[in-house]
Amino acid sequence: MGTIAAIARFVWAAPNTALGAVVILVGIWRVPVRVVDGVLEAHGPTLAWLLTNLLPMSGGVAAVTLGHVVLARDAELLETTRAHERVHVRQCEIWGPLFVPAYLAASVIAALRGEHFYFDNAFEVEAYRAAKVARRASFAPAGPN
Repeated sequence: MGTIAAIARFVWAAPNTALGAVVILVGIWRVPVRVVDGVLEAHGPTLAWLLTNLLPMSGGVAAVTLGHVVLARDAELLETTRAHERVHVRQCEIWGPLFVPAYLAASVIAALRGEHFYFDNAFEVEAYRAAKVARRASFAPAGPN
C-alpha cells in the first residue's frame, strides 16, 4: 500500500511538477539539477532572474515549489529553504492540480482580511512553522547513545 500511495501522490501532484519541469527547461543549459529525497531541485542564474523579477514580492523569492520540483536562486538557498519547501511539496501532494489555485486563493483571502498576501497565506504559515520546528530540532542536543 505504501508504494501505491507514493505513486498516487506523485501522479496527483504531476501537473504542478510538469510546470516546474518546464521552468527548468527554460534555462536548462545553465541550471544544475539534482534529486534530493525524491524532489527535483534546480538553481542557477536563469532561475535566479526569474525568482527575483517575475514574482510579486519585493526583491523576489528565494525558492518556489511546483509539485516535486523546487527552484531556487542558488545552491545555498536550496539548503536553507529545504524544510520550508518540503512542506509545499507535501501540500502539492495533498492538493494536486488544485494547489496553485488554492495557494492564490489563500493569498487573496489574507489580503482581503487586511493581512500580508504572502506571510499570512495559510500555506506559507504552515511552511514557516514547520521550518522553524525543523531548525530547532537540528540544534537539539543528541540523546544518550
